[in-house]
Amino acid sequence: MNISNSNTSKKRINWIDQARGFAILMVVYGHNFPVLEKYIYTFHVPLFFCVAGFFHSKKNTFGDVKTRLKQLIIPYFIWSILLYFAWFFVTRFYGESAQISLSPLKNLFGVFYAQGGREYMDWGIPLWFLPCLFLVFFMFYLIQKIELKYFRIVALFLLICSGFLMSQYTDYKYFWSFDVALVALCFYATGYFFKNNILNLNKKETFYLLFVALGIHVGLYSFNIKVDMYRSIYGHQFVFITSGIFGSLFWLMFFKLVPIFNVFSYFGKNTIIILGTHFRVLTFIKLIIILLGGGMLFDFTEMEKIGITVMQLILIVPIIYIINKYLPLLNGKLKKS
Repeated sequence: MNISNSNTSKKRINWIDQARGFAILMVVYGHNFPVLEKYIYTFHVPLFFCVAGFFHSKKNTFGDVKTRLKQLIIPYFIWSILLYFAWFFVTRFYGESAQISLSPLKNLFGVFYAQGGREYMDWGIPLWFLPCLFLVFFMFYLIQKIELKYFRIVALFLLICSGFLMSQYTDYKYFWSFDVALVALCFYATGYFFKNNILNLNKKETFYLLFVALGIHVGLYSFNIKVDMYRSIYGHQFVFITSGIFGSLFWLMFFKLVPIFNVFSYFGKNTIIILGTHFRVLTFIKLIIILLGGGMLFDFTEMEKIGITVMQLILIVPIIYIINKYLPLLNGKLKKS
């Protein structure tokens, strides 16, 4: 996230930034437990992986690996350490964290392991995505090093299947969500292999694909449980993959046809910052509610959840400005823009 890749910074595509911005908005909204939570989880993370695959370098050099380390892993560790200390000294004593016994040592371990739920990542679960995305990139990088195309396809298929098998037959939480990264290769590869087809669609073809994708995506919705990639919960695996791919395609086609949501483009260029801050901003909002005498139950209506999501994003805007101006590495940028 930004979830920006080394190549997007060279030539950004506005409607893709808008799709990415919409996805991060759905991440924030989805973490507020909305009525649409089940639907949102069918596509928002797959969409991120799909867009990331769009910009996997054709050159496939080790320099790309070093770039991705700087764009994803360095920001991950900086954010994780900052959030861990904020959690250790302040936030673990308030809200739900204060009501459960959480080990500071396990949460410190979680900074490096990047998995394990609240027991290990109470300071910032959403950041799991960054090291997982790096693993997806690196595995696809290795697959592309296989000379014979047939063997590349077989290797990709076997890795995706192994990810599903690991989640189905073990309860183990793998380092950097390794099992999730294997599954995510499906969406990443979709973005990589079909990028040119999607970009070159004319308006009529885009319109047709939008409705086909919508029909398949919505048609499959009721045939699965609520999925959650972080927790390796997929339900019916074929339905999960198909719904995730066509849900991603639908929203990509939507923003390709209607590229007018420039505020989404702004958020799409600053996804790492939003990923790292939206939980803490929510904590701040809840503190204000308490100070204003609103109580501590936080049983919000759906409209209040939408309002809180909007407020989170508004409060994050000055943080985005400061980070991009003075600490761009925290947004995955290799130099000040």
